[in-house]
Amino acid sequence: MKKILYITNKTFGPGGLERVLSIKASLLAENLDYEVHIVTLDQGDSKMFYDFSPKIIHHDIITGSNPIQFLFTYIRGLRKIVAKIKPDVISVCDDGLKGFLVPFWIGKPCPMIYERHVSKNIEVKSAIPSLKNRLITSFKFGIMNFGGKLYDHFVVLTNGNLKEWSFKNLKVIPNPLSFYPNVSSSLDNKKVLAVGKQSFQKGYDRLLQSWKLVIEKHPDWSLDIYGTINEKEGLTDLANSLKISETIHFYEPVRNIADKYKEASIYVMSSRYEGFGMVLTEAMAYGVPCVSFDCPHGPSDIITDKKDGLLIQNNDIVKFADRINFLIENEEERKEMGDRAKKSVKRYLPETIIKEWDQLFVDLIHKN
Repeated sequence: MKKILYITNKTFGPGGLERVLSIKASLLAENLDYEVHIVTLDQGDSKMFYDFSPKIIHHDIITGSNPIQFLFTYIRGLRKIVAKIKPDVISVCDDGLKGFLVPFWIGKPCPMIYERHVSKNIEVKSAIPSLKNRLITSFKFGIMNFGGKLYDHFVVLTNGNLKEWSFKNLKVIPNPLSFYPNVSSSLDNKKVLAVGKQSFQKGYDRLLQSWKLVIEKHPDWSLDIYGTINEKEGLTDLANSLKISETIHFYEPVRNIADKYKEASIYVMSSRYEGFGMVLTEAMAYGVPCVSFDCPHGPSDIITDKKDGLLIQNNDIVKFADRINFLIENEEERKEMGDRAKKSVKRYLPETIIKEWDQLFVDLIHKN
């Protein structure tokens, strides 16, 4: 039996990394010949947001709040767990800086993989960063470029993400689908859906500006946004100032997000950048056509423009609204595009994606 150790932060959040890890780790533990271990930080007894196989062995490192104590207990905890498990492969799923340096801190007791789930652009927090922020970002990129080269493989999610790194150990493996239902959305409800936490990255400020143009023509349609609410983003105030608040609803994350895709007729993604855009594949699995900015990176890998969805030049707010209006006004095209979308995303079925991971692990183990 092959032993795989995943190193991450926490597994009880509603994020895409946690969802993907639950799918991959569970498939390896249940369907393939793997003993799967997951190391988390300061998770304690917190309940998992997603379902993980009961066969997975969970380890938790309790750290201190002091930065020096945190780092010391983190490194010591990792070394102790690795020495005990003696894994055949270690895969680090941590988009923070410390994840890049795991091979530096614990050595390389076995082949090691780094999984990058976000774009490098996540370090850009505003449209016009200050000199201080630019220097900090430059420093972070230096750490990333140093640490990334220490891994046997550096796995990214899209072909676009390859352009962000200059390593020789790069490999593309996309995220698996979270679900592929037998049923599809009827696409008859006058609902547009977006999913993701409120942040600069997700570009909801741009979406709201587009939505104002949409409801000028279609005031009977509504926009539902599900994701961690951040009052600092000021989206409620923006909706009020644009006089569109009656047609927009902000919701916290829900476990039954699949039901929300099923109720939607159009999915929209207004992100400034992405690591992949798993929400697009989830919506498409329910036969919901997507309108997305062609941001770096992900949408252009997933959507074939005008065939199974619509790609808009990044930041073209007017065109974004125009394409939403097109799908609202053309029911037949909306449903045909949704049908093609459902067929297109079969390439992301978990049983297909997990074969790529299994082959990567097997190759590394044999090589080692």
